Amino acid sequence: MMLMEIGQAMWGDAARAVDAIALAPSPAPAPKEINTDGILSFFATKIVPILLAALGVIFIGRASKGEVSRVLTSSAIAIIGLAFVAGAASLFFFGGSLIDLLFK
Repeated sequence: MMLMEIGQAMWGDAARAVDAIALAPSPAPAPKEINTDGILSFFATKIVPILLAALGVIFIGRASKGEVSRVLTSSAIAIIGLAFVAGAASLFFFGGSLIDLLFK
């Protein structure tokens, strides 16, 4: 009788172990890559126009107060900054081909 109870207890534990192994969650999928093109296009289409509009409002507000020299200085600085940003973007897109050209 005692041997039968031990066998039943072991059978129950073994059944729970098999169920736990069978129902174990599958391994998580590998992390996906970040969509950097989507992030860049979001900034280019949504964020940059808003910043340029805010800059324009500031310039118009200053010009209406008679601070034309400050507006011209700020405009020149903004244009130079945009040129640097455009240069960085072009290096971002054409950097691989420039490296290949230089180190061949």
